[in-house]
Amino acid sequence: MPGFGARLADAVSRRGPLCLGIDPHPELLRAWGLPVSPEGLAAFCETCVTAYADFAVVKPQVAFFETYGAAGYAVLEHTIAALRSAGVLVLADAKRGDIGSTMAAYATAWAGDSPLTSDAVTASPYLGFGSLQPLLDCAAAHGRGVFVLAATSNPEGAGVQRAMTGGRPVAQMIVDEAAVANRALGSGTVGVVVGATSSQVPDVSRLSGPVLVPGVGFQGGHPDALSGLGGAVSGQLLPAVSRDVLRAGPDVAAVRAAGERMRDAVAYLAR
Repeated sequence: MPGFGARLADAVSRRGPLCLGIDPHPELLRAWGLPVSPEGLAAFCETCVTAYADFAVVKPQVAFFETYGAAGYAVLEHTIAALRSAGVLVLADAKRGDIGSTMAAYATAWAGDSPLTSDAVTASPYLGFGSLQPLLDCAAAHGRGVFVLAATSNPEGAGVQRAMTGGRPVAQMIVDEAAVANRALGSGTVGVVVGATSSQVPDVSRLSGPVLVPGVGFQGGHPDALSGLGGAVSGQLLPAVSRDVLRAGPDVAAVRAAGERMRDAVAYLAR
């Protein structure tokens, strides 16, 4: 299987530089006239899978599936399989992070060989970037990707992410470590997450990997402000949009159309 970086570049070239979210928040379920239950979750995801079938990347927010326990995970497994069958790359927004054998177990679950296996997964490096090595190695061995949290938009993150270490902010250190990992594992294996509304953006020009940019639309990030974010080159940024598209539901065609409008708005990023 080609590496994740190559598969992502191919998907973006054919389907546009946009990552659409599946965030089945209880408020959205109710707004769509669905029960806040595993059955409502399944109906919500079925609509999303149909609406998103022609897009490059889809990001299920794992937390909203975990809420329902085993029933929620069953829906997530079905959703991942359905999206991948449609040729969509699945980015599991699980934000996993641990050490040793526990990290290795997470790696097998999300990047190895399990019913939850996705094309990529988000991860937290705040137990030390080196703690992610089992996940990075597993992802590289299976042609999958890892998006490491670097600079998030939430104000609580600033105290850690902007702290200085070795003459650079922690967020920049994370990006630099990801760049080193890409040189070892293959260009594009390791991406980073940089919030669209982050007030201090690390330099990603030497990352040799994708930059997931959540927070576009509903959370205040504007597509026009993304060009060159953090020194990014053409095709490097992957804007992530969830509620701005999902609030168009529950009609499948309306959700698809909202996604297409957002894809058109960020199409210049792939040029």
